[in-house]
Amino acid sequence: SSGINAEWPLRPGGNGHPVSAVVTTRAIADMYYNNRPAYFNTYGGNPVSMAVGLAVLDVIKKENLVEHARVTGALMLEELLLLKEKHQCIGDVRGMGLFLGIEFVKDRLTRDPDENTAVAIKKQMYKNQIIVSTEGRYNNIIKIKPPMTFDRQNVEHFIKYFDRCIAKVVGSPLTFY
Repeated sequence: SSGINAEWPLRPGGNGHPVSAVVTTRAIADMYYNNRPAYFNTYGGNPVSMAVGLAVLDVIKKENLVEHARVTGALMLEELLLLKEKHQCIGDVRGMGLFLGIEFVKDRLTRDPDENTAVAIKKQMYKNQIIVSTEGRYNNIIKIKPPMTFDRQNVEHFIKYFDRCIAKVVGSPLTFY
């Protein structure tokens, strides 16, 4: 058990080819099965897609990419938490592995969402050839979901530019002595 308590996480699994997986609880799967529509699929498990999916799973296993994502994700989370200490506009940093979110707020006490800052930072990251997205009910969370091969050097590069982009959008960060 991974400890993940998600209801319907859908993850692409074909490295660009149309393959994905759904992971859910037994109760939800049973509910879907008992009330299922007459027909449901995307690409219906064709042989080519299944071969691609199996090849991707082989690479993930052989290259130990799950453990790599766990270790690299922990480093990324640690670095993002340091940026949270530095920048008051970051209200929260959360996630697991290489799937992380940074919540932007106008005020940490009220946790008032700050969509404008999140979107402006996203645009600054694009200008530096780094793709992130904004998500959430208030569009104030920057989502990071790099490939599983993302490594320590990529983390350092991302953090350097993320820090610079935040500073450019919101001004100089707080200085702690």
